[in-house]
Amino acid sequence: MAQVIHEAQHEFWRPPANLEGASEVLVTAVASPMAEVCSRCNAEFMIGSRFCHTCGAHRPEKNAEHTPSPRLTAHAFVASRLDWLQSAAVVLYQSRPKFPAWLRYLHFHEIQNWIGLPTPSLIAFMTGLGCVAGAIGVSLFYKASNLAEFQAIQMWRIEWLLGATASFVAGILLKKRSSNDPD
Repeated sequence: MAQVIHEAQHEFWRPPANLEGASEVLVTAVASPMAEVCSRCNAEFMIGSRFCHTCGAHRPEKNAEHTPSPRLTAHAFVASRLDWLQSAAVVLYQSRPKFPAWLRYLHFHEIQNWIGLPTPSLIAFMTGLGCVAGAIGVSLFYKASNLAEFQAIQMWRIEWLLGATASFVAGILLKKRSSNDPD
């Protein structure tokens, strides 16, 4: 290091010192990657992150020896993603809450069998029931203190009831005729 002169002015294209073996240092610096890459998906780690932003793998320690992993094949990548998805599905299935047995009567197909309507008619019927509930809800939530508010509330009720009427009529029109209905 005797050849290195402190605070020497050099032109920007020349190295600051003539070092023997500088080409070896340059070759090793170019051969090693500038940024760390994930061993699972080969994505570059974000600066200062402890996990891969793509696959969530832990970032290796700086002191640990970095051995570049072979590039994942598409099949291995998809298999690792499917393994993760399957394990997540098992965890979600096992941790799902247990519902009471009477809730099965609220399933759409149970109601459909009980009422005996086809799917479009049942949807229109339920929409009509929702509109009737909206008309009742307007009465519960809004109280009129003067004539203008009373008229506004009445208009909202009229609109909800018109929606219910239209929905019930659509349900009637969408109902298929059965074979024993008179023409």
